[in-house]
Amino acid sequence: MPTSVFRFANVSGQNIHWFLKRNCSVTPSQLCWMYASLCVVSLGIGTGFWLHGARLVLPFAWIELAAVGFAFMVYARHATDGEKIALQGGRLVVELEHGGHYERMEFLPHQVRVEPQASDRSLIEVSAQGRSVRVGRYVRPELRAALARELRMALRGV
Repeated sequence: MPTSVFRFANVSGQNIHWFLKRNCSVTPSQLCWMYASLCVVSLGIGTGFWLHGARLVLPFAWIELAAVGFAFMVYARHATDGEKIALQGGRLVVELEHGGHYERMEFLPHQVRVEPQASDRSLIEVSAQGRSVRVGRYVRPELRAALARELRMALRGV
């Protein structure tokens, strides 16, 4: 199948891969460096106030940094969330990662059904052999129907 047929997939030889990821502007390692620099600046300013007699600035700086650190930790935990769908070696492989939890399912392509869960804008349910998985969390709702059509077309081509 020509590459231009697919909007969401990458084609390499006989293999077709869909990488659906969260749109994150900062990686967890970049976030760690940004937080470390924020700590240095904030604690430096707080220490300066402490030395000039304003004793309450430094404890509030620690509280602020703890709150920001917690928010960054929640963000970083989900920054690598994503879905990988691969049609390779006579199998459809679906891998989901959400908050550090990893799930992998394999299906035989000729048995797979691809359909919206409830409506055209809902998640896409991939099912076969009594098992099912929902994909499309990281695709805009109005594009999920196009992704489902693309999956069906790739499965028919196998």
